[in-house]
Amino acid sequence: MSESGPPAADDGVVPGKRLIRVEHDKGRSLAERLAGGFNILAWRSPIHAFRLRGRYPLKLLGVPVDPIEGLVRGGGAMLDGEIVWQGESVAIADYDFRPRKMSRAFADYLQSFAWLRELSAAGPRTRVAPIAEMLTRRWVDAYGKQVHETAWRPDLWGRRILFWGAHAPLILSSDDAAYRTAVLNALAKGARHLDAEADKAMPGLPRIAAWIGVVAAGLLVPGGEERQLHGERGLARLLAELVHADGGFVSRSPADQTDLIALLSQLKRFYDMRDQRVPAPMTEALARAVPALMGIAMGDGGLSSWQGCAPIDGGRLDAVIAATGVRARPRRQSREWGYQRLAMGHARIVVDAAPPSPTRFATGACASTLALEMSDGPWRMIVNCGGGTGATNALPEELSHALRSTAAHSTLTIADSNSTATHPDGTLGAGVTQVEVDRDEDVRGSRIDMSHDGYVRRYGFVHRRRIALSTDGREVMGEDLLEPQGRRGRSGAGDYAIRFHLSPDVDVSPTSDGAGAVLRIAQGAMWRFRAIGGEVAIEDSLWIDSRGRPHNTRQIVISGPVPAEGIAVKWGLARSN
Repeated sequence: MSESGPPAADDGVVPGKRLIRVEHDKGRSLAERLAGGFNILAWRSPIHAFRLRGRYPLKLLGVPVDPIEGLVRGGGAMLDGEIVWQGESVAIADYDFRPRKMSRAFADYLQSFAWLRELSAAGPRTRVAPIAEMLTRRWVDAYGKQVHETAWRPDLWGRRILFWGAHAPLILSSDDAAYRTAVLNALAKGARHLDAEADKAMPGLPRIAAWIGVVAAGLLVPGGEERQLHGERGLARLLAELVHADGGFVSRSPADQTDLIALLSQLKRFYDMRDQRVPAPMTEALARAVPALMGIAMGDGGLSSWQGCAPIDGGRLDAVIAATGVRARPRRQSREWGYQRLAMGHARIVVDAAPPSPTRFATGACASTLALEMSDGPWRMIVNCGGGTGATNALPEELSHALRSTAAHSTLTIADSNSTATHPDGTLGAGVTQVEVDRDEDVRGSRIDMSHDGYVRRYGFVHRRRIALSTDGREVMGEDLLEPQGRRGRSGAGDYAIRFHLSPDVDVSPTSDGAGAVLRIAQGAMWRFRAIGGEVAIEDSLWIDSRGRPHNTRQIVISGPVPAEGIAVKWGLARSN
């Protein structure tokens, strides 16, 4: 007999098919496998609700830490009697969570209880807890007893569980036992609701938020082991479907990418609370998503403006990335997510090098293919006009739609038309279906050659853009081409315009020969812009800042007619000091 113990029974029964497990048999018996299968089926059936009633005491298994610090100014506004968020506000005194005139984004923010994060940053618990309790009591009175379309959307419950768990000391510090029981009962009902409804959430990030809520509830509420496993399977499946191999989220939205990272970071703290290992699909998704997000950051640490998003500022970005615990360098190219980064010296260039996202995952996507943004150190130079997503809901609807156009981005247009059609309802129409990218880096610097087919069907031209950045980051060489595809390009296509929207911090003036411009950055360097092959003009523009406020600014426009043989316009930027 060996020191490792007696051998497994040699009875001719295939391992794993015995009704009971014999000594040293590491496989599960048939009885155990059947029981496990029953548990999984029961978890998603009416039996599940029956099993939970009265089985476990009403309590939480712990209080996870919210890894992202709230904004003091938001919490301060709540102490003064208002919930203020992205350009909208509501008075706390008469707010009861019932529908009223406000944007859907603001209503979702209120229903998710994300404002607990800001409130917790405003002062000691004794000062802020009464406000949290009052608002929570109103929500429970309005929606806590039965399912309601306004408040019980799966994605809202997913987020609400994260915030109720992390800020339980604020909402459960009352001496009123009936109130505490009502809150915990509502949370338990919400968790059971998510068990069945998580996969019915809207596609994309809302569905991920719902499944994160399932996992969080499994870690937070007693008796949640099977729920946790159920949620982990669902979340792993979604992350595999919606997060590209390069870490980019399928919607291509920087705001969604930031939100995804924040949600996963919050969920990690629930595992920490229970001293459990975070599943590999989550850690791997975060490890990929963080460098992808960093890859579209500019020299000031904030994000560039893409897919209708405001340029999320560096402080918020730093807080979200720090919450992950991931240490990584910015990704230079995310082929699937669709962004390319050139970084040399103090210069940073980010380019949109992919078709817009499928609209089932994103509304408000933009016709921005081959647009670029550029910064010099902490100063932004060339920008896109931006949008309100992630910053404000106060932009007029007409302006929000205009900001989705190709002309609102630093790229080329034909006949002032969009490379991909944008519809007022936030969806997209025909346009770019294919983008080709060729990238090269050597001792001379970084170069990228890209093209898209968005103008082929209407005008018979491929738009090709080449950008090169010198090794010291002091010189940018670019070229925009319209190349006939298949049959020759159609004459009478109209004029082209190549736009370079400028940051409000850039003062621009034309050169005396009319072929260029001088760019002076406030408290920064001076750059000279030159163009060959078109007329150069300076026109008005606007830029949306990180808080969603429009600023008047200027743009450089190279323009001219589009002949049947196409165009080749060279342009460049050189730092003078």
